[in-house]
Amino acid sequence: MELQILISKKGTRVVTTTNLHDALQLPAHKYNSNVARWLTDCYAFKDDIREPAPLKDFAERKLKLSKRKDYYLSLELARMITLNSDSKVKRQYALWLTRMERQNHPVANPGKFSKDQIIAVLELTKAMGMVSCQKSVEKHHLRAYQQKNGFPHRWWEYRANLLGYSAEELKSKMEEVGQNYKGKNLLQMLMQLDKYEIIRMAVIDLFLALGKDAAYAKSMGDLAKIFAAEMKIEIWDDRKAAIHFQPQNVNVKIVEEVLNFQKGTYLSVL
Repeated sequence: MELQILISKKGTRVVTTTNLHDALQLPAHKYNSNVARWLTDCYAFKDDIREPAPLKDFAERKLKLSKRKDYYLSLELARMITLNSDSKVKRQYALWLTRMERQNHPVANPGKFSKDQIIAVLELTKAMGMVSCQKSVEKHHLRAYQQKNGFPHRWWEYRANLLGYSAEELKSKMEEVGQNYKGKNLLQMLMQLDKYEIIRMAVIDLFLALGKDAAYAKSMGDLAKIFAAEMKIEIWDDRKAAIHFQPQNVNVKIVEEVLNFQKGTYLSVL
């Protein structure tokens, strides 16, 4: 399983305890006891040897439907937790987290974005609430994947690894929270579990279709997801209605760029 990095509202890169616990392949029935220990153990932080501090090293992640209490962890704390765990795969994740800590990515440093780039990301986030845009970028991403790899027989496996979850894992989460997943596709399941993840997914599809590397695409997706939550973007199936009547005040120009896959005023600056 891929360990997914999210971007907090303050621009800090974090991972979640549920994702970390699953990635480390630790027994599911030990989740609560492991997390309780993770948040109260003593660690050698860069600034001191101490226990993790709330709102500095970790913060509660409030999810209405989940049966597991989830937390955001700083990359530093996640790395030390990983090294102290009994996981058989802890080395690979500890090395990866170390690289991520050292990585100086523009998305982790919002000051490196120009005003035009910030505006473009905001407008792109609103546009990706539209199902037509989501389907368009997925199609272009698939086309780019097919041109590189030939017949796309492993497309869904590749995309699941990229996003950090598969349809089967979403079904398990639906079952975990008492929701019926039968007959539901990926989009329908995400609508019930985490609708802003749909926007993250679409932005990742777009940037990979444009030829950006996976790390950049996922970072931009994470940023768009934060903007979507802040703006309370709705997912809207616009395919049978006019753009001008949709509720999100979407910028028609960027919608046209996304649908036509053309680098115009907005996509060209990203």
